[in-house]
Amino acid sequence: MVDFDVVDLGPVDHPAVGESAPDFTRPLVNAEYWEDTSFSALYEEGPVLLVFHTMDGAFPSTYLWNEVRDRGWTDRLRVVGLSVSSPYEHKTLIEERGVDATLFSDPANGVAERYGIANDLDGMTGVSEPRPAVFLVDTEGTVQYAWVAAEWPEFPDYDEVEAAIDEHVA
Repeated sequence: MVDFDVVDLGPVDHPAVGESAPDFTRPLVNAEYWEDTSFSALYEEGPVLLVFHTMDGAFPSTYLWNEVRDRGWTDRLRVVGLSVSSPYEHKTLIEERGVDATLFSDPANGVAERYGIANDLDGMTGVSEPRPAVFLVDTEGTVQYAWVAAEWPEFPDYDEVEAAIDEHVA
């Protein structure tokens, strides 16, 4: 059993249901390559589940992507991850964990800043990553579901996310 302290992360001001999801452009990584891609280019093609996660290699990231894969969400809609990990690290995560999604690389954590969910890492001055968070965004760029971690570590209520997918994805 992993031994760690649960940390209260405090309140944040993130995009809520009914609000517009901030657009951004970052390298989008798949199993073969990466290229700069805007988030809006993805949701204009269909609803997107945007999953902010800890850096690759951290246990919460592994657990989260295992759950997404096991629930088959990528068979129902486009699922994209986002973390501070580099494209090289994302390629390794995709290959080693069988992640069936694409992952945005945002080493400067600017997207999390725009979403109001940047989290300064404990005891590391100037180092931050996104809080774990999930946003379901429709084809107009409107948030249809939002969940943001209130403590670390914390995982989304996967059944609740799945219910939102059932409700908003044909």
